[in-house]
Amino acid sequence: MAGNDLGSLLGGLLGGGSGGQGGSGGAGNILGALLGALTGAGGGASGGASGAQAGGNNPLGGLMDMLTKSGLADQAQSWLGTGDNKPVSGAQIAEAVPDEALQKAAAQAGVSPQEAADQIAQALPTAVDRLSPGGQLPSGSLEDIIRQQKF
Repeated sequence: MAGNDLGSLLGGLLGGGSGGQGGSGGAGNILGALLGALTGAGGGASGGASGAQAGGNNPLGGLMDMLTKSGLADQAQSWLGTGDNKPVSGAQIAEAVPDEALQKAAAQAGVSPQEAADQIAQALPTAVDRLSPGGQLPSGSLEDIIRQQKF
């Protein structure tokens, strides 16, 4: 499934080749599962088609829109910029993303929704930071973007 491929790519991006399937591989898988669920959910509850439209083949753009609309604009912007990445909590992630997508990602990863939100909160700032070296998310499919970032 595409979510598994995306999770593997994100795991490699987050892991940097040091830990293999350790914590960062799992974080990449849960983040990939969430992004896959968001693509399948059509962008989420309140966003309707706008989430899918904003993300297109890149659901990370749609997720960033959700975070911004949920009051996490400062954190999301810090991940795009060149300075320090501001942290986000699992509770903030759980509030920002559609419950259906979080439940789906948690089920796919075999963890509770709260644990999934916590893992996503840990992985997302690093993933966005690494995927936006120019200070903004590049366009194109997320898989292609990740492959371009591998060194």
